[in-house]
Amino acid sequence: MKMASTLRVYNAGWLFRGIDAFALADRGGKGNSSFGERRCNLGNSKLRRHASALSHTRERTAALVVECGGLAPTVRNAIETGKEKHTGLGEEVSRLERTMAERGFEVDTRVENELKTVGGFRNARRTKLVATIGPACCSYEQLDELASSGINIARLNMCHGTHEWHRQVIENCRRLNAAKGYGIAVMIDTEGSEIHMGDLGGASSARAEDGEEWCFTVRKFNGPLPAYTLQVNYEGFAEDVQVGDELVVDGGMVRFEVLEKVGPDVQCKCTDPGILLPCANLNLWRDGFLVRKKNVTLPTISSKDWVDIDFSISEGVDFIAVSFVKSPEDIKHLKSYVSARSPDRSIGVIAKVEDGDSLRNLDGIIRVSDGVMVARGNLGAHIPLEQVPSVQEAIVDACRKLNKPVIVASQLLESMVEYPTPTRAEVADISNAVRQQADALMLSGESAMGLHPKKAVEVLRIVSLRMEQWGREETHHDKVSLPEISQSDTARTSEQICNVAAQIANKLGADAIFVYTRRGYMASLLSRNRPDCPIFAFTESTNVTRRMDLLWGIVPFKFDFRKDLESNLLQSSALLKARGMASSGNLVVAVSDVSSSSQSEIGILQSIQVHVLS
Repeated sequence: MKMASTLRVYNAGWLFRGIDAFALADRGGKGNSSFGERRCNLGNSKLRRHASALSHTRERTAALVVECGGLAPTVRNAIETGKEKHTGLGEEVSRLERTMAERGFEVDTRVENELKTVGGFRNARRTKLVATIGPACCSYEQLDELASSGINIARLNMCHGTHEWHRQVIENCRRLNAAKGYGIAVMIDTEGSEIHMGDLGGASSARAEDGEEWCFTVRKFNGPLPAYTLQVNYEGFAEDVQVGDELVVDGGMVRFEVLEKVGPDVQCKCTDPGILLPCANLNLWRDGFLVRKKNVTLPTISSKDWVDIDFSISEGVDFIAVSFVKSPEDIKHLKSYVSARSPDRSIGVIAKVEDGDSLRNLDGIIRVSDGVMVARGNLGAHIPLEQVPSVQEAIVDACRKLNKPVIVASQLLESMVEYPTPTRAEVADISNAVRQQADALMLSGESAMGLHPKKAVEVLRIVSLRMEQWGREETHHDKVSLPEISQSDTARTSEQICNVAAQIANKLGADAIFVYTRRGYMASLLSRNRPDCPIFAFTESTNVTRRMDLLWGIVPFKFDFRKDLESNLLQSSALLKARGMASSGNLVVAVSDVSSSSQSEIGILQSIQVHVLS
């Protein structure tokens, strides 16, 4: 792609001295005394009007012009030695900081406190955390505990609970966001049309012991379920089953051997004991192979799922996760439906990869979805267990290359359903997912019905932080080759700008990247690059901030835009400083997809700024 010969890289609002990065490089880095010999083309009459006043001042700023393809090694020194101060402008900035502080802007208070700690920007967690909400953590106080431990997204599993119960949880999340300044997003997860057990007669769980005989039946009961009886939602279940088959419950948490069939009843013996949960998924294996039969003809989205989706749209959730996605058409159909029902609010559609159909159509499913969940529990019941780790890595890698967020889910801390500390193997599993740079990690039963939901979230947070820090300390920079994914010229420009901005930030050792975005697209492109520093994403939409909370490394801010990048950068920097989230000397790289009245959208996208907070 042909771009302008240079990218404009300059300090917001106060730019007055230009440095040609390659001129410095040609002089072997000895040209620091020649600052100002080659001026930037400011392209801004307002800035030029200040040139004479600024020529004799000392302002904390510097300017840098770089070729799109590289960066001179002496640039950081140039920026540092170019810092100057001007009393008049300093007073103006102080006044602006006070005004902005009074006006305020929205940021998750947990992130704000994190940024105020020693190390600030660099200590911000990049990996996002998703927790399933259930009986163990559904009250306002319990949700507050999970929130204070670091969850970004609350997941509601529509296999369990009534709409009234889910509505109360959503209200509790919104009350927390309003009262505590949190930014918790809400995701609902559809049940799907695979074979499921019933609701256990209202019990929260049951335990199957080794050798016990249980009856799986499609019969309906008016009263309580008989002892050791489980209902199945699939009418053809008894016809599909054969004596000797293995019945796998909940991705392998409990296993049964089929002993006999009597009409609608299937008598089974427990071979692997464990906890039975309401509406758990069922799979049949015969002679070492998964039995598909009529099950494969069931629709991806059931009639119950459509009712749950309508409920989710009416409640204004942020994400809908679709279970057992078979093809890209499933996602396209749902996205069209959601867009028609909710034209004024964007809801992300997440495709759950959890069976062979999903894997066979993986590339197409990723391309049309708004994100992917690696549901390893069910996936491990559909493919050999030893293949799950390599499949997980392949899915994470594919999602990143196609610029879609990916969640690694299921059994991350399964032992913490009962015990207060994880196994070493579970910690290693989490560390591996963080090392693969998945966007998010998700708890299921550990938070929904476990004995230690808060501790489980804290384990995820602490392990994620430590692994991210280790990667930076050991300079394990990412070597993934990212293919070009954009179709239009405008999108291609955005993609190249973000790629270069991430490279500049890494080479300069920037403290953060600032991105000003209306839809979150440029924020996702920056996240895709997995830069060493966090990405501060400013947007005017609360809906977009919630959607961006699933992206790796993104710190979302709700912020009222001004007319151009310079003004946005000046004012957001002032706000961050006024709130104690940034300090003088922080180096940031800024990009934008926000158009002004005087610049076309493409023109503004061809701008990158390097700014030292003064």
